[in-house]
Amino acid sequence: MQKYYTITELTREFGVSTRTLRFYEDEGLIHPERRGRTRLFRAADRRLILEILRGRRIGFTIAEIREIIQVYKEPPGELGQLKMLMKHVDQKRDELRQKRKDIEETLAELDQVEEACLTRLAEIGVGT
Repeated sequence: MQKYYTITELTREFGVSTRTLRFYEDEGLIHPERRGRTRLFRAADRRLILEILRGRRIGFTIAEIREIIQVYKEPPGELGQLKMLMKHVDQKRDELRQKRKDIEETLAELDQVEEACLTRLAEIGVGT
């Protein structure tokens, strides 16, 4: 007997809104069964939601997630999916390293501005 999950069960389990799950459905990432107005999610949908949320946490776009899911469903299947995922992971890692470098540079500039302000305040005789 196949186990189904309701949208309420999944929103509670994953800490997301019903709107989020409907969005993933609208984007074609998950495909719950419909019984009238009720959405019934299979175990496969639940696993996909878990992977979608993981992808979002590490910064993948919906388009990237869709691409990774689609590659799994079609040839070359899991092998292609894993290779594509590794490519996306490398790209995301590079993006994050660049962001970290940019943040470090910005922090250094802020330190310089603060030091210049403190120096000027001392020159004009104002204490902080």
